[in-house]
Amino acid sequence: MKVILKEDVKGLGKKGDLVNASDGYARNFLFPKNLAVEANAQNVTEKKNADASKQFKYDTEKATAQQAADKISGKTVKLTAKAGSSGKLFGSVTAKEIAAKIKEEYGIEVDKRKIGVDDIKQFGTYNATVKLFEGVKTEFKVQVSEE
Repeated sequence: MKVILKEDVKGLGKKGDLVNASDGYARNFLFPKNLAVEANAQNVTEKKNADASKQFKYDTEKATAQQAADKISGKTVKLTAKAGSSGKLFGSVTAKEIAAKIKEEYGIEVDKRKIGVDDIKQFGTYNATVKLFEGVKTEFKVQVSEE
C-alpha cells in the first residue's frame, strides 16, 4: 500500500515521502499513530501542491538574497572607531557593527553570525564575506578610519 508519511519513521522514510508499506503495518501502526495517510488522489495532489509551494518560496528567497548579494558585492563599508596614540583601537570592530552599517547604507538586513571577518583591531581595510542564503555568498571590504 502506498502511503504519505506525516512524520519521520525509522526504517521507512522521512516526513513527506511517498513510500510503499505493507497493508498490515499501515493499518495497524502508521494510521492509528497518525504517522501516515493513504496515498489516494486527493492526498497526492495536496502533497504536490505543498511541494510546489515550498519550492516557490525557496526560489523567491534565493532570488532576493542574490539581489542583495549583487548590491553588496565589491563595495566598501566605512566605519569609524576611537583609538589610542599607537593606532590600536579601543576594543575592536565587531560583526554586529558591520551588520548595522550594511543595513543603514544599503537597507539589507544581515545576520551578524553570517558575516565572516578577521579581528579588526587597527585602522585599515579588511576583506569580509557574508552568507545571505544557502549557496549565496559575497565578498566586500570593511574600511576602518579614525573618528
